[in-house]
Amino acid sequence: MYVEPGEVVEANNRIRELEAEEKREITHILQTCAEYIRPFIPDLTESYRFLGIIDFIRAKALFAKQIGGNLPELISETHIEWNHAKHPLLFLSLQSQQKDIVPLDIILNKQNRILLISGPNAGGKSVCLKTVGLLQYMGQCGLLVPMDINSKFGLFKNLFIDIGDEQSIENDLSTYSSHLSNMKTFLREGNEHTLLLIDEFGTGTEPMIGGAIAEAELEVFNQNRCFGVITTHYTNLKHIASQTEGLINGAMLYDRHKMEPLFQLDIGNPGSSFAIEIARKIGLSEQIISNASNKVGLEHINYDKNLQDIVRDKRYWESKRQQIKIKEKKMEENSNALKAQLDTIDKQRKEIIRQAKEEARQLLADTNATIENTIREIKEAKAEKEKTKEIRHKFEETKKAIREDSQSITPQKNQQASNKQSKDKALNIGDYIKYNDNIGQIISIKGERINVAFGQLEAVLNIKMVEKIGRKQFKEQQTKINYNFVSPETNEEIRQRKLKFKQDIDVRGQRVDEAVLTITYFIDDAILVGVSSVRILHGTGTGALRQAIRDYLSTVSGVKSFRDEHIQLGGAGITVVELKD
Repeated sequence: MYVEPGEVVEANNRIRELEAEEKREITHILQTCAEYIRPFIPDLTESYRFLGIIDFIRAKALFAKQIGGNLPELISETHIEWNHAKHPLLFLSLQSQQKDIVPLDIILNKQNRILLISGPNAGGKSVCLKTVGLLQYMGQCGLLVPMDINSKFGLFKNLFIDIGDEQSIENDLSTYSSHLSNMKTFLREGNEHTLLLIDEFGTGTEPMIGGAIAEAELEVFNQNRCFGVITTHYTNLKHIASQTEGLINGAMLYDRHKMEPLFQLDIGNPGSSFAIEIARKIGLSEQIISNASNKVGLEHINYDKNLQDIVRDKRYWESKRQQIKIKEKKMEENSNALKAQLDTIDKQRKEIIRQAKEEARQLLADTNATIENTIREIKEAKAEKEKTKEIRHKFEETKKAIREDSQSITPQKNQQASNKQSKDKALNIGDYIKYNDNIGQIISIKGERINVAFGQLEAVLNIKMVEKIGRKQFKEQQTKINYNFVSPETNEEIRQRKLKFKQDIDVRGQRVDEAVLTITYFIDDAILVGVSSVRILHGTGTGALRQAIRDYLSTVSGVKSFRDEHIQLGGAGITVVELKD
């Protein structure tokens, strides 16, 4: 029980009174302020709305700066032509991990409206699909999008999306029922102003029936002239996309040599699911894999293998084409530089000749003036002997001075010309020459013109413009010159491959075609990194695998020879391959 002391009762009452007065004063201040600003409520409301808009615009700008957003070319028609597009959330996530994102290049136009993407699981199909949907929605909401500024961005009235599992116990919908419900809406509402985004098209039910229904739906989407990006594993959909106008296949690339996805979209060819390779990679029993291959049939396995070979060959030739472009660009730059040097030399030569002619003309004028003065003085002296001798002496001195002046104009040039002439007489096809700071070898000689090879470039020069050098000097100079037409990025990639490359490979347990394909990649890498020899472990067995590998090696131009390993190191179970320098 607490009894408040009498001494503090009065003080507590006073405190409560002061608190009540404070609240009344606060209320009075607020009422006064409200009455003062009440006439300005419309202006304050407009300012509040304006500040909200400015804050929203600033937030969009900051987000665009964070994701590297740009304003592509906006067009009123339904069209997608994106270069180096990136998923913004994936970009930020990888950036925090100090990793690079693989950009997306995609084109959807009136000729190829629906892109059907296939490829391995976890290869990036769904990410590609979501990137298209998210960037299209961002762009139509007025946000800058992470893609190159030279991209073209069309507008769509409808954006239909079927991604993920939408099953519902409350609505009595299974995964496939939900999918069909969405397809019903898409088929009814879809038109030429619609963008479809459908993930794992046709899955969720019996594969044969599901594939047939998906094929029928795809035909209607195409008839309605819808645009779309659709992912699938069904082979029948890949077939119809390759044979039907308005549809086009796309593949997510996969590195069979490293057994890892590349997350790159290749438009124009269907992709392989790489189911057998992935199953073998994770260690599934070889007997199960073999039984599965027999059950599905050789025709399907070969179809999948041919898709993989097409993708591999395309990557190889794309790489070659890029290297050729780099070399052509470098050769063009060097050719232009050499042409500029020749033009400069030609201008200098013309200027020297002009100056020499001008000096000769002046010298001739001075000489004529001297002769005329001499004749005039002789005539004035009336041919007196002593005076004539004196005048002749002065004339001879003048002639001597003029001769010395004329010889001093180009003494070094004449000396060089004589040296050149002596050397020119000794020039033959195959000789090494030096032109300015460049060294080369003579390919052909036609009169005063010689055709010279400078590395991978050829130039036609005057025989008097070059200097002959010895073979030893040529080699010394050649080591200092780097005829390098490869970009720094390619050099770095080759350096990394050299560091990671292993000179032994084990293909035991693989089928003959798989082993040969693996050896193809292996030998290509070996030639690229410049090793002298490699070892292939194939085992003895029936000898079929060993023979197939050696048949392939005999067709490779970069292979010098191959043989069995020493009996103590593996004998016939290992093939040692010697590569050319």
